Amino acid sequence: MAAPFRLVAGDYAPVQQSSTTCGSASLTVARMLVNPAFAAWIRDGIPKGARDDVMSRAFVPDAGTARQRFAAYEQVVAGRTNGLVGAGGSLQLPWPRALGTPPWGARHEIEFGAAAPGAAYEVTWLRHRGRAGLERAYAALLARVRDGRPALLYIGNPRLPRHVLLVMPPTADQDLDVYEPSIGRVVDLPRQAFVDRRLRLAGWDVPWAVVWAAVDSDS
Repeated sequence: MAAPFRLVAGDYAPVQQSSTTCGSASLTVARMLVNPAFAAWIRDGIPKGARDDVMSRAFVPDAGTARQRFAAYEQVVAGRTNGLVGAGGSLQLPWPRALGTPPWGARHEIEFGAAAPGAAYEVTWLRHRGRAGLERAYAALLARVRDGRPALLYIGNPRLPRHVLLVMPPTADQDLDVYEPSIGRVVDLPRQAFVDRRLRLAGWDVPWAVVWAAVDSDS
């Protein structure tokens, strides 16, 4: 049996393999966290006896290095999140890959393979919330994000969302951790920086949206 894949603040993780695949990278890492066999494929290739199960879900060649496998799966994810038919056969609005990962495609993808079975997800927009609204959103993230229930956070400038992070449970204090795909590192997501719109993550400051487990999702 493959060992679980875990990440905590300060850990290194795969870097997004193109300028537009931050969402795909975050979704790939989210799947690694809930699927040990998939994580083992990314890291080490297909273990004997596991190839059929993993490859039937990944639909990508068994590339030669971990970086190549991660890059290949990023493209599989991008094809699903941005296509007319999303993960699990869901119909959705197509979106140009050059514009990144749309939240609706990310929602279908995270429900399909990047969260524990039974999780229902929803998209919530944050851009026009005031400080009190962002305080409530951060508290809700703390309540909803746990093992098997990651979330995606869209951030950007005051005009547009530009980057996607994977939100994970806190490990040592009351602040959340995020996988930052542009640097391949798990870093803190401080409450005050979130509320003040001064995130300073990948050059972006403003919380735009979250894709997170619905409040009535199966526990």
